[in-house]
Amino acid sequence: MKFIPPKFERLRDMAAIDVGRLTEDEARAILEGIRWPKGIACPHCGSIKVTRIQAKSDKVRDGVIQCNDCHGQFTVTVGTVMHRSHITLRQWVQAFYAMCSSKKGVSALQLQRNLGLHSYRSAWHLAHRIRAAMNEGPLADKLNGVVECDETYIGGKPRRGRKEIHIDHRKNKYQGRGTRKAAVMVLVQRDGNAVSAPIVRLDSEHLHDAIRKNVDRQSTIMTDEWNGYKGIGKYYVGGHHSVRHGIGEYVNGNASTNTAESYFALLKRGVHGVFHHVSKQHLNRYCNEFEFRWNHRKVNDGTRAEHAIMGAEGKRLTYKKAVC
Repeated sequence: MKFIPPKFERLRDMAAIDVGRLTEDEARAILEGIRWPKGIACPHCGSIKVTRIQAKSDKVRDGVIQCNDCHGQFTVTVGTVMHRSHITLRQWVQAFYAMCSSKKGVSALQLQRNLGLHSYRSAWHLAHRIRAAMNEGPLADKLNGVVECDETYIGGKPRRGRKEIHIDHRKNKYQGRGTRKAAVMVLVQRDGNAVSAPIVRLDSEHLHDAIRKNVDRQSTIMTDEWNGYKGIGKYYVGGHHSVRHGIGEYVNGNASTNTAESYFALLKRGVHGVFHHVSKQHLNRYCNEFEFRWNHRKVNDGTRAEHAIMGAEGKRLTYKKAVC
């Protein structure tokens, strides 16, 4: 019996093998359905009076739509992270799906091979534009309930021969506080969302500011014994509880930071096992990526990819801006 590939109208119903079968027209229809679920609207003036151009000339781009009010022409990529991209729409959809379904991320080299892109630069820029779409900005509602706070350091050992190598090894710590690695802080609501970002210094001023900015005052704060967290309990109804990792204590009643450490386990496995190196310059974008997947972990891969595509509108990340 001849195999007939199933037909899908929504990305949330697809598996990776189905996404790989998409044609350019099918990928365009999926993107249009995600961006304009209530009907196509002009990104220039917002009018819903539009006409799809059906020209026979090869000079006319596929998927061009004209607004009947402002007479501007546009496609589904205009005003999104995909704007002015020469990458095909089916490659964009596959890239969104891959980065949303891979728990520890996908490297730019892997995207280049899987999508058939001709240069690493294109794959690298593509990945960072998707990370920009994943950046959901400040949470609509602050974290609440029991919120765990923790910090870690991202970066490998300094290479021999570099200026940072000193005779006195104490001046160049490889791990722990005092290292030259980049510090990252995470706030995780138990059974809820997370907020993570690089942090300048792990002192009371910066730690308290990050917590008070993202956590509701009715919450309970859980941390380790680091001095920078001391005094944070006076701002919260549930107070501040901590565990002492220095003596091997990881759970004390309801107090623990195990959920936050689970988040860092994913982030570090992604950095060490997939990306191998993440610069301080772009670390915030990688934090956005892992934060997005964590906050949408309870839905399937296709739905997660749809949420990422929804975030593509109104954002632009040119190559020049990405490398700066």
